[in-house]
Amino acid sequence: MASTTIPKLLLGSSAGLKTIPVLGLGTASNDKDPILLKNAVLEAIKLGYTHFDTASAYGSEQGLGEAIAEALKLGLVASRDELFITSKLWITDSHPHLVLPSLKTSLGKLQLEYLDLYLIHWPVSAKPGGPVFPINEKDLMPMDFKSVWTAMEECQKLGLTKSIGVSNFTCKKLQNILSFATIPPSVNQVRIITPIYNIYIYIYTCISINS
Repeated sequence: MASTTIPKLLLGSSAGLKTIPVLGLGTASNDKDPILLKNAVLEAIKLGYTHFDTASAYGSEQGLGEAIAEALKLGLVASRDELFITSKLWITDSHPHLVLPSLKTSLGKLQLEYLDLYLIHWPVSAKPGGPVFPINEKDLMPMDFKSVWTAMEECQKLGLTKSIGVSNFTCKKLQNILSFATIPPSVNQVRIITPIYNIYIYIYTCISINS
């Protein structure tokens, strides 16, 4: 089957003129079979996908990293730069001193030197070191938005991610971030569920374009 060229949009607040493919493949699944994930990613690349979405909470970063390495080995993509990889900071790591270590852990699992987009997964924090799932409601706590976002900005300044953004943020919480950010979020990712087909669609809403 012939591959398709997927259109791209310019991201604001990114390091350089970074573009994001308008269509990507999510890797969140109840099925944790790494072989199934690897094969799905390889087939997606053959069809023209270059954007892959993962998160530390999904448990799919390592499998995605192995698929990317295999795609490079097989020549399905010429270089890492042809891909757009998104990952997310989980709520147990949404603390200023844990943002950078969490990103480095994600990069290690993905076998990558940098991400194209790093997102705050949810606008809430939880007790550090706790389980990913299930989250005990008693462990939830308000996020220190300014300190956490400053740590996210540092990740971009260090070159460990080309862009930073948020996920599942309300307009009010997004305005809070924008009130003090020196690097505004590039996107706010939100989820839409189609009830008839039970399909989860994640929409990346571009926030700003800098001249």
